[in-house]
Amino acid sequence: MDLTTTYLGLNLKNPLVPSSSPLSRNLASLKRMEDSGASAIVLYSLFEEQITLESHTLNHYLTQGVESFPEALTYFPEAAEYETGPAEYLEHIHKAKNSLEIPIIASLNGVSTGGWVKYARDIQEAGADALELNIYYMPTDLNLNGNEVEQIYLDVLRDVKEAVSLPVAMKLSPYFSALANIAQQMDEGGADGLVLFNRFYQPDLDIENLEVVPHLVLSTSSELRLPLRWIAILYGRIEADLALTTGIHTAEDVLKALMAGASVIMLASELLRNGIDRLGEILVDLERWLVEYEYESVNQMQGSLSQINCAEPAAFERANYMRVLSSFAPDYLWRTGSLGRVPGGG
Repeated sequence: MDLTTTYLGLNLKNPLVPSSSPLSRNLASLKRMEDSGASAIVLYSLFEEQITLESHTLNHYLTQGVESFPEALTYFPEAAEYETGPAEYLEHIHKAKNSLEIPIIASLNGVSTGGWVKYARDIQEAGADALELNIYYMPTDLNLNGNEVEQIYLDVLRDVKEAVSLPVAMKLSPYFSALANIAQQMDEGGADGLVLFNRFYQPDLDIENLEVVPHLVLSTSSELRLPLRWIAILYGRIEADLALTTGIHTAEDVLKALMAGASVIMLASELLRNGIDRLGEILVDLERWLVEYEYESVNQMQGSLSQINCAEPAAFERANYMRVLSSFAPDYLWRTGSLGRVPGGG
């Protein structure tokens, strides 16, 4: 069975790639992921705040609205709270490359272009095989329009691509007003891959202590539907590779992602919840399904249920929405006969 795939110009032995998470912070965990079948690994992110808190551009974004919201900056952790700095991150890349045989994808997380360009170069020199740009930006400025928000992403992509020869993937959120268009712009701007989607972790409210607190919730398979839909819509319409992340927990989830058109499938919550060995279990289940249904390779199924290949393309748009609404009825209506019949009762 041929499980190989390509992503960002990298030849991978299978489509399973652990996404950025705390699991990649030490070499022992990286080695366990490789031994469990990971075909590549996205390292935990180097945050822009770690690179510089003095950057004028970063300061501009972080201080928007401070006069109106005195607590705004207190939500960001102090520099001392970060576990590693830029030098340690680069050394971690170097050690990982010397210890593992699979590709290492570095991750930069931030907003502005300033420090990113320098450290993109440093990451390349440290030996990373590719770079994922994770732009975690919440546009809360009432005077900032959609075009300006999109330009922030495009500027970061342009500046980093000019600085390095590494393949670059953009990790996006689903909150753009015209997602297909911004995907096309990033494709034309040189993005080698798009990762769909970033999970923006939402703050919670501590009503007793009157504080805004961070709250991490791991994903479930139900969250797969959003990236699945957009992977299927974009497949075959842009040149950039597509990576699906969020909601991957089983071999069935992986199969859906492949059929939608993903080149690789990234997962973290399942490994954090049930252990790194789950990678191997998912791979076994994936191969068993492919054999049972007489597929010869992963590539054979990739994109088979994308919008351009689907027998009912409108199912990815309004038609499916209307069908779902018209077909659903609560159980109590069936039980009481309010819909005219009881299932199984004629």
